[in-house]
Amino acid sequence: MELPNPVNFAIPFFVALVLAEMLVAWARDRRRYCPRDTLTSLALGTGSTVAGLLTGWIVYAMAVWLHQFRLFDIGWAWYWFALCFVIDDLAYYVFHRSAHRVRWFWASHVIHHSSQHYNLSTALRQTWTGFISLGFIFRIPLFLVGFPPEMVLFVGGLNLIYQFWIHTEVIGRMPAWFEAVMNTPSHHRVHHATNPRYLDRNYAGVFIVWDRMFGTFVPERDDDRPRYGIVKDLGSFNLLWAAFHEWVGIAKDVWQAPGLRAKWNYMVQPPGWSHDGSRDTSETIKARWQARQMQRDTTVQQEGREAAGLTPAG
Repeated sequence: MELPNPVNFAIPFFVALVLAEMLVAWARDRRRYCPRDTLTSLALGTGSTVAGLLTGWIVYAMAVWLHQFRLFDIGWAWYWFALCFVIDDLAYYVFHRSAHRVRWFWASHVIHHSSQHYNLSTALRQTWTGFISLGFIFRIPLFLVGFPPEMVLFVGGLNLIYQFWIHTEVIGRMPAWFEAVMNTPSHHRVHHATNPRYLDRNYAGVFIVWDRMFGTFVPERDDDRPRYGIVKDLGSFNLLWAAFHEWVGIAKDVWQAPGLRAKWNYMVQPPGWSHDGSRDTSETIKARWQARQMQRDTTVQQEGREAAGLTPAG
C-alpha cells in the first residue's frame, strides 16, 4: 500500500503557525524571535528536506529488504496503525536518548538544539546528516517484527508533525491529565534547556510516559526558567558551521587522540567526553550544580538554626 508523506501536507500549516507566533511575539516579547536565527533555522530545515529526498529512498529500500525477514505478517487495519504509532514513539525515545548520550548520533542531532531561541521555527532546525549518523537503525525492530515499511514511515511522519507545536513559549502548561501522558511545550522546553537541572531530560516524542517510566522526566519549574541552546553555543549564524561543526570536532578529536581506544571513545562516548577528563559532560556539569545546591542548602539550614538559637554562631 502506498501512503503519502503526511509532513508534506503539514508544511503550509507549519509556515502559517510560525507567522502567527511571530505576530504574537511582536506584540508580547520581541526577544522570542531573532531574524538571523529564524533564517538559519529555516535554511537548516530546507537543507534537511533536500538531504531526506536524496537519501530517503536508500532507507526505504533497506526497510523493504529487512521486512522480508519479518516475524509476523501485520495487516493494514486501523489498530495496527495505532500500535505501530505507539511502538514507533518508543523507538523514537530510544533514538532520542541515544542521540544525547552517544556523540556520533549527537553530531547530527545537535543541529536541532543549536538555537538560543525557542519558538516554532526552532522545530524546523533539522539535521542534514541523519543518514550518516545511522539514526534510521532504531526503526529496524519494527520492520523485523512485521510492520510494513510504508506504515512505519507514515506514523513516523505523524510523530514529527506532533512535535512541531511543542516548540513554543506562547503556551504555558496544558491540563494536568494531558501533561501526565503527552509531551507538551512545558516538557519539551525542559529538554531544550541548558540549565544543569534540565540537561538530558524529557526525551519523549509524543508520549511523556516513556520518560516517567525510564526515569528521565523532570518537570519545568517557574523558579528555574529554561535557558536554551547548547552548553557551548555556536557563536555564529554560519549555515555550514551549524550543520557540520560537531562532525568537524569529532574528526579533530579522533585524529589527535592517543591510541585506538581513545579514538573510538571520542565517537561513542557522551558529548564532552575526553581521554584526559579535561572537558565537561552533562554528568560533570550536573554534579557540580548538585554540589553547589547541597552546599547552599546546608548553609541555609545552618543559618536557620543559628537564627533560632539552636546552635551557637561562629
